Amino acid sequence: MTVPKEIKARAHTWYEVDYEKGTIKFLRRICPRCGSVMAYHKVPVPRWTCGKCGYTIFEQARAR
Repeated sequence: MTVPKEIKARAHTWYEVDYEKGTIKFLRRICPRCGSVMAYHKVPVPRWTCGKCGYTIFEQARAR
């Protein structure tokens, strides 16, 4: 019998909590097309991608 794989909960990294002000801020982007949460990819080009509908937002190159 195999040991079940442990699943790490990562949803707590999607929010920033300010206990002094009592506010919660969502750190991820929401897809404007379908409304689901978008994933951030760094390689090969920095971009936000929706896994549900395929919508992609490319980040602009930062001026140095």
